[in-house]
Amino acid sequence: MSRTAAVRTAVPRATPTRTASSRSASPRTASARVTGAKAPRAASTRPELRLVPTVGARPRRRARGALLSRKATFVLVVVAMLSLTTVGLLVLNTAIAVDSLQASKAREANAARAQEVQRLQQEVVSGETPAAVAAAAAAAGLVPAGVAGYLVLGPEATAMRGTPEPAPAPEPAPPAGVPGGN
Repeated sequence: MSRTAAVRTAVPRATPTRTASSRSASPRTASARVTGAKAPRAASTRPELRLVPTVGARPRRRARGALLSRKATFVLVVVAMLSLTTVGLLVLNTAIAVDSLQASKAREANAARAQEVQRLQQEVVSGETPAAVAAAAAAAGLVPAGVAGYLVLGPEATAMRGTPEPAPAPEPAPPAGVPGGN
């Protein structure tokens, strides 16, 4: 090679913009790939494009089926979460209703007990009058005391005031078998 030929090959060429047809029209050989050199182009020949059959199921159906499967899984998860939330709210509302019912019953029981306490307090107040105490004592068989005597203790002497008298004997109760008795 001459010197001018070497210079010509060393000058970079302006490469046209690549398109899909230029890419497919220039097949490279293994040696061209290694060295980086381009294979000669065939100007008007384009390779024939065709689909390569796959073994087994079609890939598009697999992808579509997988997409549907993922969507179905997502929908099932969302429906399950909504169902569980609904059931949880139902259980929670039922528990609140049961507690409310128990609280109502407890309030009613407290009101009844408060009325009973008031009734018993009224009985105690009415039973402390002197007339009621005397009637209860007579019913128990007690008799009124007679005149009481007082013992007065002093530094100089001991003195007795009043004359003590024994209480009268109670009247005997009528026998239980006799008519007119209690």
